[in-house]
Amino acid sequence: MAYHFEAWQWLAAGFAAFLVGLSKTGIPGIGLFAVVIFANLIDPKLASGVVLPILISADLIAASAYRKSVVWKRVGQLFPWAALGVIAGYFALKQVDGHAVGRMMGVIILAMIGIHLWRKKNAGEEPKIPEGLWFAVLMGLIGGFTTMVGNAAGPVMILYLLAMHLPKLEFLGTGAWYFFLMNSFKVPFSVNLGLINAHSLLLDLPLMGIAMLGALSGRKLVPYLNQEMFETLALIFSVIAAVKLLF
Repeated sequence: MAYHFEAWQWLAAGFAAFLVGLSKTGIPGIGLFAVVIFANLIDPKLASGVVLPILISADLIAASAYRKSVVWKRVGQLFPWAALGVIAGYFALKQVDGHAVGRMMGVIILAMIGIHLWRKKNAGEEPKIPEGLWFAVLMGLIGGFTTMVGNAAGPVMILYLLAMHLPKLEFLGTGAWYFFLMNSFKVPFSVNLGLINAHSLLLDLPLMGIAMLGALSGRKLVPYLNQEMFETLALIFSVIAAVKLLF
């Protein structure tokens, strides 16, 4: 289907795309807000396909910036299970309509916000998180499913990476490359479902550029932003938008 946005919708989509980029290199906690903006602008099921190329464009910048700081062992431990989660999400999307996807996204986003807030509350403490294989399997499956259904797996993956006790740069590099590879892996499934098509790509073209600008700007903008206030507002609006998706 062709997308016909009014001026205010383009402004909202552009803002969301910029937040996607900013979340990759500046403020990770605001990524969910961008996801729910798109899910409220268009059919939530179609939104997952529209957002994916925007995410990948920002992932390219982040992966390039941290290309020398990747712990490939950690990526390899998680990727197979996340791939299985993506496949499960693919079959789930084949069975449900946009309204049902919206409700699933509402639940997923609220759960991700809960995980994010729990992580923030315990920031600075030694995370009491399991490190066994079962934990990688569980996080991979949940992360893969949620990213396929709603592009909302960020907090789950951050939780897993925290458990690996990586230094800051390796944390950022491993996360950046994991998301780039995982989002790229999702593309054929989204194409098969018709979520990525000629119409969605036409909508994506200008928004991908804005997302890349956001990613390039992330490091430079963060020192000038009240990061705590910005993230808090984003989370509040994300909760409101997620609740809206439930009904």
